[in-house]
Amino acid sequence: MRVRRILALVLATAAFAGVSAVGAVGAGAASSPNISRDDCVAAGGQIVSRPYAGEACALPGGTNPAIT
Repeated sequence: MRVRRILALVLATAAFAGVSAVGAVGAGAASSPNISRDDCVAAGGQIVSRPYAGEACALPGGTNPAIT
């Protein structure tokens, strides 16, 4: 009985750690990094102006990182 309880605790801890790692990777992927004007043009993007948010780079892949 004690072995079963320890095994359940180990599995629960591993599952929680896995979910936390996936959440951290997802959050990192969701936030767009900044890009320079030169890098934007070199990547085939267009510089667009956003009201009250400055300029962004509209990349062909559909992402819009902010311009630094």
